[in-house]
Amino acid sequence: MTPLTPAARWFGPILFVVIIIADFVTKQWALSALDGQGRVVVTEFFNLVLVWNTGVSFGMFRSGGEAGRWLLVGLALVISCVLVFWLRRERRFWPRLAIWLIIAGALGNVVDRIRYGAVVDFLDFHLFGYHWPAFNIADSVIVAGAVLLVVDSLMGGGRKLGPGGEET
Repeated sequence: MTPLTPAARWFGPILFVVIIIADFVTKQWALSALDGQGRVVVTEFFNLVLVWNTGVSFGMFRSGGEAGRWLLVGLALVISCVLVFWLRRERRFWPRLAIWLIIAGALGNVVDRIRYGAVVDFLDFHLFGYHWPAFNIADSVIVAGAVLLVVDSLMGGGRKLGPGGEET
């Protein structure tokens, strides 16, 4: 396996910073523009709505109060640290990209939990009678990263590497 080029090595960290900034800016916009607005209909399948999510992805596990808040912060930080260790060893582009996406999304939501006690969600899609829970950019990149990891795994991405980083 060939080592990562400098461009491939820096793509993930740069994308991480872009995601953190975009997530923060869009959440700040949602807080200022959507507060007290209720549901803003954009299209027949997409609304903007300000929702405070005290649970995890898509509103699951909402109960838990203040202890649950800090438990989720701690869990996200531990998972992010584990992913950083994986990232340090991973030499393939797509899994590295996926890990960067997941870490960026997790930390974007951690910032909200620390600042507000809940995550700011505002993207609201509904189509053909299905209505997804509101979400944000951080949630989107977590899902995208997880999908990338699954696709990589299904496409044989789990090949073993030798001590020098070459495929065995």
